[in-house]
Amino acid sequence: MTEVRQAGSVREVVESGLCIGCGLCEALAPERWVMRMNRHGRLRPAPVAAEESGADAEILAACPGVVARADAQGDRDDAVWGSYTHMGEAWAGDPDIRFRASSGGVLTALGVHLLRTGKAAFVLHCAADPGRPMRSRWVMSDTPEELAARAGSRYGPSDTLAGLEAALARGEPFAVIAKPCDAGAVRARAKADARLDSLLVAVLVMVCGGASDLGKSQAVLDELGVAENELALFRYRGHGNPGPTRIETRDGRHFEKTYNEMWADEAGWRIQSRCKLCPDAIGEAADVAAADIWPGAEPDGEDDGFNGVIVRSPTGQALFDAAVSAGDLVRGADHSPRDYDRFQPHQVDRKQAMAARLRGLAAAGRPVYAHGGLRLDTLDSKDPDEEAGALRRAKVGRFDDEVPEP
Repeated sequence: MTEVRQAGSVREVVESGLCIGCGLCEALAPERWVMRMNRHGRLRPAPVAAEESGADAEILAACPGVVARADAQGDRDDAVWGSYTHMGEAWAGDPDIRFRASSGGVLTALGVHLLRTGKAAFVLHCAADPGRPMRSRWVMSDTPEELAARAGSRYGPSDTLAGLEAALARGEPFAVIAKPCDAGAVRARAKADARLDSLLVAVLVMVCGGASDLGKSQAVLDELGVAENELALFRYRGHGNPGPTRIETRDGRHFEKTYNEMWADEAGWRIQSRCKLCPDAIGEAADVAAADIWPGAEPDGEDDGFNGVIVRSPTGQALFDAAVSAGDLVRGADHSPRDYDRFQPHQVDRKQAMAARLRGLAAAGRPVYAHGGLRLDTLDSKDPDEEAGALRRAKVGRFDDEVPEP
């Protein structure tokens, strides 16, 4: 039987292609790790001190490259989509948020509701870096206006959890808007840090198609003949649904690509390795997950903006209901898990393929993450091509990554 093991160090997580650049390393051990962009355009922890065996046990206990678990607490269950309390359509009650945000603005609207009602003092999330707008950085939004101004998906690398310790140090209730893998890291970290249980009021995520490396965005600039230091704006989505990718330069030039022009060629997505091995892109560690709900996963032109919503916990349900009652969120039609099979068929395929991919990695002698409650074995397609493909890619170094210089 093939030995299945987890990575034993932060360096091994990165070099094996299991790092997603969440930023938890920097938050928990800034004296040892700092997030930097490596030459492949991926945010990764760079060592700023000697790496000592065992020193990073706290990080590894919550690292998405080492452990992934479902934490949903719904009263309904589905083999593919996991535990939930409600599935349905929704959009932001504020028309400006609905227009500016990606899809229907549900995550922004929920965050705004928490801030407006005082249930959260701030929201930890990522936003465009004002000085380098193609890139993202973690921020804490203290007001509804700040959060709304920073609305919109960020399709490149993001290290939101690098701000987790700064958020906890404030000693105030807060929410997190992040990726599903980030949510898993937060839940795992909460097992060792009681402050999260007392201060974290909600974890909100998008259903994720994968995080591209910075090279995808750089390729767009190269195509347009624009240098990164000329940028004034790089908006990936929003200002409509799905909204165009819009680029503006400091000297007044502007360019737009439709969603399909930007993303139709899947071969050019430059998705990071951990995303291709992701066991939970559907937010099973979140309170609420928001999804695009285009039939067949492709938009047919622009619309007013709608999100699918998967509510995962009593906390999430209470937040959703309160936001609807306050008018911050508008509730649309209810959905079933089979509706989401149609909206996000690639998520179904990914869930069914993941056990085989992990077997391929293990057969190549690579570490894999521990996974609990995510039903990977139950959903196992037992596809020999998936297993052989992962084995082959691992052996030729296709999953390899590198630790950047500090």
